[in-house]
Amino acid sequence: MSSAESVTTWIGQLKAGDAQAAQPLWDRYFQRLVQLAYRKLGSTPRRAADEEDVALSAFDSFCLGAEQGRFPQLQDRDNLWPLLVKITERKAIDLVHHEKRLKRGGGAVQDEAALADPQAASAADQGMDQFPGPEPTPEFAAQLAEECQRLLAELPEENLRAVAVWKLEGYTNEEIRTELDCSERTVERKLRLIRQIWEKDIVP
Repeated sequence: MSSAESVTTWIGQLKAGDAQAAQPLWDRYFQRLVQLAYRKLGSTPRRAADEEDVALSAFDSFCLGAEQGRFPQLQDRDNLWPLLVKITERKAIDLVHHEKRLKRGGGAVQDEAALADPQAASAADQGMDQFPGPEPTPEFAAQLAEECQRLLAELPEENLRAVAVWKLEGYTNEEIRTELDCSERTVERKLRLIRQIWEKDIVP
């Protein structure tokens, strides 16, 4: 079987729901996507994520889209590489915009004085004192649980959701690495991707 036939076969298997077909495509294209992302990011600071995270996010989006039938024109490697380039470029642009928001503070950083209620009757009612004590109400706990479920649903892969839950439960990176049977660098990359997805969802 030729190289072109192999790629066509893997694409067909991936579109048919065979997740294992993603591995040979990953082996063939991932480093090229990393190099593409590196060029697209240029001098952009790598605070929230780097070119590997962009490539990983792009490849994850491609696999998910292929399995869900979102690329009806995808048939062989002649269609595949332009599609991967387009997805990776879009992810890189999103990261550049996100890093610029982080550099500006995203409008999300305020000191206590900014929280003061100008209508408060006394100084005790201003700043942080206007908020409830540390004991959460049942309503707040329910809202928090709902928000956690919503954020988990934003993650495109089951293993990303598992990593997020383990981290929320206090697992160390080493413990997560053991659970996934992978390198600690892979765990760190997955955590950066989770932060990237969630920050994009949270930051206006």
